[in-house]
Amino acid sequence: MYYEDENNLYHYSYRKGDKVENVRDVDYTEVPNTAAKADPWEEKKPTKNRLGLKIAALALACALIGGAAGAGITQHAITSAHGSTQIEVSDRQVAEVRQVKVDGKQQLTMPEVYAANVNSVVSINVSTTTNVFGRTTESAASGSGFFITKDGYILTNYHVIEGASTVKVTAYDGTTYDAAVIGGDEDYDIAVIKVEGTNFQPVVIGKSGSVQIGETVAAVGNPLGELTFSMSQGIVSCVNRAINVDGKPFNMIQVDCSINPGNSGGPLFNSYGEVIGIVSAKYSSYSNTTVEGIGFAIPIDDVLAMVKDIMTNGYVTNKAYIGITPQTMNAQIAQQFRYDVTQGVFVCSVEEGSAAEKAGLRMGDVITKIDDKAITSYEDLVAVKKGYSAGDTATFTIYREGKTQTVELTFDAAPQTQETAQDNSQQQQGGSNGGYYYNPWDFFNSFFGNGYYGSSYSGESRDAA
Repeated sequence: MYYEDENNLYHYSYRKGDKVENVRDVDYTEVPNTAAKADPWEEKKPTKNRLGLKIAALALACALIGGAAGAGITQHAITSAHGSTQIEVSDRQVAEVRQVKVDGKQQLTMPEVYAANVNSVVSINVSTTTNVFGRTTESAASGSGFFITKDGYILTNYHVIEGASTVKVTAYDGTTYDAAVIGGDEDYDIAVIKVEGTNFQPVVIGKSGSVQIGETVAAVGNPLGELTFSMSQGIVSCVNRAINVDGKPFNMIQVDCSINPGNSGGPLFNSYGEVIGIVSAKYSSYSNTTVEGIGFAIPIDDVLAMVKDIMTNGYVTNKAYIGITPQTMNAQIAQQFRYDVTQGVFVCSVEEGSAAEKAGLRMGDVITKIDDKAITSYEDLVAVKKGYSAGDTATFTIYREGKTQTVELTFDAAPQTQETAQDNSQQQQGGSNGGYYYNPWDFFNSFFGNGYYGSSYSGESRDAA
């Protein structure tokens, strides 16, 4: 499945069964033949099914070209009424691609990059079962991935396997395996799955920090869920590109390789045959304009330590966690609560026993800065929090009761799974009120006469942060 968010970015996986529509018929205009009737090049006037004839002719031409190459014919002589014409055909012998071992020391040609790594790439097919009002439905999607160990650990995107009931991977030799989900992290869009085996070919991990703009790169993956083990080549257009995907901030490598639905989770190689990124997203449109040649990959340096953590523990153990339910501050919330600030992160609730509670954060606080980094939105909070680990201490600047003040917060470790975080968020919103969200500020307003009693704030709170 793929989708577009408000920033016109989409993730890549592909649902089979999509129909191709709006294919227009081609109208061919016949050109009068002015040559002599005896001319052997003269084309007889077609009567009907012109398009079919042309397709058939194309197929025949392809077959003839292939046959000519196989027979080693170097030259044809054709005689017509206009004289003798020769078609020159190259007699160059096709060079055999070397099976080069990736060592990080010698640059490879793009065919060598492909040959050295194609056995490390896999196509991923997942099925997802959902239950809506007692009715069970099943959907299918596809993506890409690559071996990172000999014993079957595979790295891919979190969104490729998110919510999957079953995961199957297919290797280059056509063998299909059942895969188990080891774990992942939604905020970084990484996941690790595993198949049984002991002799798989892993990729060689490079250093994304050394990537330069203009450097040649190649993506190998499963575009459209059917064109398996396809390779596209391009250059690095930008490094450290900050983008938002589905409301989450990412630091990305921008490339102009052809990236399509199904490429998600596949490797991005440098000219040394090393993996420097994980293909994740692309621009599809911008301001109602179709966009091509703008794709993005997650830098491998940013997530490698987390990948190892997931392989060992099933999740990222040292991921920083605050323990609040956040919401982007806006003018409506400011008006409702008569606040003087319109930017920041509104604290909807605080987890009991969390780092936020220990630091003294309260429901209704507005976070405006963490250390020296301004916080104007939920996305800013997520982006800044990625720079900290569990156990780190930071100074939070907050707005409270008409005044600006600071608190010292030592980050907790994030919950073990994303599901845990979501459960925490739902519990916070429901509190002890039977599962629905109760706005405590209604009670506040009823006493202090703000004129908004009975109207809970309309901002949509996020999962726990």
